Amino acid sequence: MEALPFLLLGTLTSGLVEVFISRERMLSLIPRNRYLATAMGGAMGFVFPVCECGVVPLTRRLFTKGFPITAGIAFLLAAPIINPITLASTYAAYGWSEILVGRFVLGLLIPIALGLIFFRNAQTLRTQSVVPISGGADDALEVPVDLERVRVEVPPAPSLAARLRRSLRIAADETFSMGKYLVAGCIMAALMQTFVPQSALLELGSGPVLSVIVMQVLAFVLSVCSTVDAFISLAFVNTFTTGSILAFLVFGPMVDIKSTMMFLGVFPRRTVAMLVVLPFVTVALVTILINLFLA
Repeated sequence: MEALPFLLLGTLTSGLVEVFISRERMLSLIPRNRYLATAMGGAMGFVFPVCECGVVPLTRRLFTKGFPITAGIAFLLAAPIINPITLASTYAAYGWSEILVGRFVLGLLIPIALGLIFFRNAQTLRTQSVVPISGGADDALEVPVDLERVRVEVPPAPSLAARLRRSLRIAADETFSMGKYLVAGCIMAALMQTFVPQSALLELGSGPVLSVIVMQVLAFVLSVCSTVDAFISLAFVNTFTTGSILAFLVFGPMVDIKSTMMFLGVFPRRTVAMLVVLPFVTVALVTILINLFLA
């Protein structure tokens, strides 16, 4: 299963973030201006080499560290598209072309815009959206004490080896936690690929509007990892419009069957619905305009 290594990469990064980056440190790195914070969240996608499978557990961990919802949404949607591995594979498939530039530009700007749209619901999402993480947490019983009578001893800082072991334990717990959603998504994607004939979709894909819709639906159904989807899209270059190819390469990494199932492990259903519908509509509008006026 090609998605598993990327899930492991995401959960391992999540464990390292939990152990080595304190909440205070995270908050100190985030700009107070919501526009700058959201832009930073989107730009962080260029740093972390995670696809749509690995970015979900990492984003959930960032939320627990105090990462703003708007910045987290921007990172969640941008990272699978603009991470170095995905861009390198896109360059290998298309070279220095409008597809490569368009994928990077749209993959950065659209998630930032969608992150800002979520700002209106940020307060509600902040308190209700993130499912608690049990991995690596110390569930100590809190007992009231009289600090004046108790001699407080500061324990020595854990060694690097101990912190790495704790990171691995957290990564293992989170892999099992998110893995069930990934497996369910893979099963659903396989069923859709089996029972929904791709030829029926491809026959609809000639016009500037329908071609975009068809390629977005195809991206959702195929649920291909963003690190290899550029090579798959090459098969449609001579048949489909430029805008529809970009729609496949931008919408697919944001939302597919696998990632939708994993979203359910982090957000409530209403938020998941927004995370599916808003990217679909936004990417469709932008790429249709590209077909009509630029392609």
